[in-house]
Amino acid sequence: MRLIVVSGLSGAGKSVALNALEDTGFYCIDNMPAAMLAPFISHTVRNGDPAYQRTAIGLDARNTEAEISSVPAMIEELKRSGIRCEVLFLLASDDELLRRFAETRRRHPLSREGMALREAIALERRVLEPMVYAADLVLDTSRMGIHELRELVVRRLEQRSAGQLSVSFVSFGFKHGLPGDADFVFDARTLPNPYWDTALRGLTGRDEAVIRYLDAQPSVRRLIDDFAAFIATRASEHRAANRRYLTFAIGCTGGQHRSVYIVERLAERFAAELPGLLVRHNALQITVTAATPSSASRP
Repeated sequence: MRLIVVSGLSGAGKSVALNALEDTGFYCIDNMPAAMLAPFISHTVRNGDPAYQRTAIGLDARNTEAEISSVPAMIEELKRSGIRCEVLFLLASDDELLRRFAETRRRHPLSREGMALREAIALERRVLEPMVYAADLVLDTSRMGIHELRELVVRRLEQRSAGQLSVSFVSFGFKHGLPGDADFVFDARTLPNPYWDTALRGLTGRDEAVIRYLDAQPSVRRLIDDFAAFIATRASEHRAANRRYLTFAIGCTGGQHRSVYIVERLAERFAAELPGLLVRHNALQITVTAATPSSASRP
């Protein structure tokens, strides 16, 4: 039996994630009071009814702080009892959440009279902090559309085999801010930048001309070797510790050339070693599997 607890900031995509799981056959229930989690599991998941063998539950900050704080210990107890239990937490940057609320004109669930929206978001981050620390997988949806989020939830949660480590390589641009879901962040800004070549400026690290440019740089090859050695060691350690998810983020200035190129090269190296490896290019808003070739074929 499998239980996924979906939590996160309002506006970060919790409903989208639950809908994606429901479409793959999970029994889903949203906005459950945290105090009802244990009775619900006793009544459904533990009774052997096939309808509840795969269940997803949405928990948000409308619970009290004391109730939210009690959830991590409850999750650990469920894991010890033999239930395959995971916590997914969704977040996004304040600016992106403000934009989404302005776009939908919906009221923040924690907003009170005289409280600004930014204050309500800050309060929610504080209330849900125990869920972030308890999360097996954190997804930063700041630069994701609805369809990309749905696909990512299905690939990383639904399609992951039991006991398998799900690894993701993410490219990003430092000028857009650090991705909030990265376990390790690498900096590629010291490398030669194709942006300063006007013929390459409008291309990406998946295009042949940029690939040839960066292939010719010894410093690029050395840095990739360094990153690969670090990744191999960390992946081995996480498997040994029975961790389920691991995300490496590689950044350059804009997230268009160098970081994209490096992520693609690393994905080629680790495709066989890390089954189900996912590649995400934040600045390009592209998510692919490691087995998917870039737009330019490699020699």
